[in-house]
Amino acid sequence: MLDIRFICDNPELVKENIKKKFRDSKLPLVDEIIELYNEKCAVNNRANELRANRNKVSKQIGMLMAQGKRDEAEATKRLVTEQAEELKALEIKEDELAKKVLEIQMKIPNIVDDSVPVGKDDSENVEVTQYGEKTVPSFEIPYHTDIMAAFNGIDKEAAGKVAGEGFYYLMSDIARLHSAVLAYARDFMIDKGFTYCIPPYMIRSNVVTGVMSFEEMDAMMYKIEGEDLYLIGTSEHSMIGKFIDTITPEEKLPLTLTSYSPCFRKEKGAHGIEERGIYRIHQFEKQEMIVICKPEESMDWFNKMWNYSVELFRSMDIPVRTLECCTGDLADLKVKSYDIEAWSPKQQKYFEVCSCSNLGDAQARRLGIRVKGEDGKKYLAHTLNNTVVAPPRMLIAFLENNLSFDGEKYTISIPKALQPYMGGKEKIESK
Repeated sequence: MLDIRFICDNPELVKENIKKKFRDSKLPLVDEIIELYNEKCAVNNRANELRANRNKVSKQIGMLMAQGKRDEAEATKRLVTEQAEELKALEIKEDELAKKVLEIQMKIPNIVDDSVPVGKDDSENVEVTQYGEKTVPSFEIPYHTDIMAAFNGIDKEAAGKVAGEGFYYLMSDIARLHSAVLAYARDFMIDKGFTYCIPPYMIRSNVVTGVMSFEEMDAMMYKIEGEDLYLIGTSEHSMIGKFIDTITPEEKLPLTLTSYSPCFRKEKGAHGIEERGIYRIHQFEKQEMIVICKPEESMDWFNKMWNYSVELFRSMDIPVRTLECCTGDLADLKVKSYDIEAWSPKQQKYFEVCSCSNLGDAQARRLGIRVKGEDGKKYLAHTLNNTVVAPPRMLIAFLENNLSFDGEKYTISIPKALQPYMGGKEKIESK
């Protein structure tokens, strides 16, 4: 969310940024919010004038009564009553205008970094670097749920009866592998100096609107009926929410946390739910990382964070690439974002497994996350987030890249980094 004064002082820059993001429908919002804010300021000035006058006139009434000037005192009282009614109406107007300004303010996209490539959608994202050799298997790799089924590792039919489409049971060695990846990712991030955290799995609406756009909220979040609570779609939301309305001494920055949580998503929209696979599902588990830092350090942290993802995936023998999201593919709060994509030997293409984002001070402004500098002045922090691993999707890449077939049975090789979390096993074999 942009500062309202910044919008008023830089309307053309804000409009140009909207055009870069190919959100021309939002262009009228800039002039609208400036007009509303100016009206709000005028109403506020008049209200302040009446408040100051009320205090002054109240003293005059006492003096007139003391001097025996009852008629003048009564006339002054009537004036105070009239102004009190005007002030009451102005205060209602102030509140209405403030809500309208905030509503529009939260719809205007954040200013993207100058380094972000201009493009209309994800088809124009730009590959940065590839890591690891893309494998071309000598045998036909089965569909990922068929691989899992060969190890008695999945039951979607039973899950469909219990919960409906978009859910699954993970079983046996595949379930253990899923948990092993999460445990390894947890320790990997702890070794990087991050504090481990298990956050609340539900958040209030003020946190939801503080961390994401209205469009994302509608498409993702499950609302708890009758409660001001939403199931989290990703743990970064409750992690960032932990710092709502806080002032952190500058010397305590950066705050670096890594979290485990289940995640719940409606997956509403064009993508839908894939009936056969587990690429898009309503429930999954995830290890996440967030950073809260000084503004001048946020780009350094951005580069560290996506590099952590590359390092983690390469340690599990999974080829990946980094992809820079273009302007049209950035959510409204994001300043810059990289997707980390894993190589799929079956499809012979990459697919997204992580997303690293720098949100500047947008979330901090919405949530009141401030820093107290050495000089005593307060300023807004910068917030960043990145997926460590989301195993259902990550498992697809893991299984395909570590699968072998001898003509009779399938074998999944366990990379050295993961073996301690799999009871020392170097491989698992199909049943």
